[in-house]
Amino acid sequence: MSQLQLNAAEDLINANERWARDVIKHDPNFFKDSATYPQRPKVLWIGCSDSRVPASVVTASMPGDIFTHTNIANQFHSFDDNANSVLSYAVDPVGVKHVVLVGHSVCGGAQAAIQAAEGGPVEPHNPLTRWLAPLIQLVRTLDLHGLPENEAVDKVVEANIRKQVENICLSEPIVTAWATGNNVSVHGWVYDLAAGRIRELVVRSPPCANL
Repeated sequence: MSQLQLNAAEDLINANERWARDVIKHDPNFFKDSATYPQRPKVLWIGCSDSRVPASVVTASMPGDIFTHTNIANQFHSFDDNANSVLSYAVDPVGVKHVVLVGHSVCGGAQAAIQAAEGGPVEPHNPLTRWLAPLIQLVRTLDLHGLPENEAVDKVVEANIRKQVENICLSEPIVTAWATGNNVSVHGWVYDLAAGRIRELVVRSPPCANL
C-alpha cells in the first residue's frame, strides 16, 4: 500500500476523532444514547455507492436519522436478497415511514449501461455486467437517438429511478406493508452533483395504483 493510501486511511481516523469530540461538546449524551436506545430512523435511503452522494452529508443528517443501503446505479432487483432484506427490516421492525430511491446526475452506472446497450448481446462475464443487465435492458427501451451524451445520461438516470421505485412498490416487503395498513411511502429522488440539490421525481403511496 502506498504512503498516500496510508495517509488517506489515517486521515479518516483522525477526522473521526475530531468529529466525535465536536459531537460530545454539543451533546454529551449523544453516543451513550445511541448505544442505549434502539434506532428509530423515519427514512430508508436506497442510493448509489458513488462517493459523491453520501446520504448523511447531503441531507445534513446525524447518525440514527437515515437507514441506508447503497449499490452500483441505485438498483432494486427482485432477486437481490440483500436489498430486500434491508427493505424488510427497515419497514418492520425499524418502522421507517419513507423509502427514498436516490439516483444522481453524471452516474457512471448509467453511462456504462448506455455503452453496453449500444453493442450486441451482453455476456454476463463479470459481476458488474451481471448487476447492470436489467439497467442495460431498460436503456434499450428508451429513445436516446440524437441526444447529447449528458442529456442521454440524464434521461437514463430518471428512467432508472422511476423503474426502481416501481420495483420497490412491487416488492414483497412493501406489498405486505400496504396490505396490512402500513402507509409507508416510496419516493424517487435525483441528486444534482453540480448543484448539490435533491429533486423529487415521483412519490407513491398505497395502493400504488398510478404506476
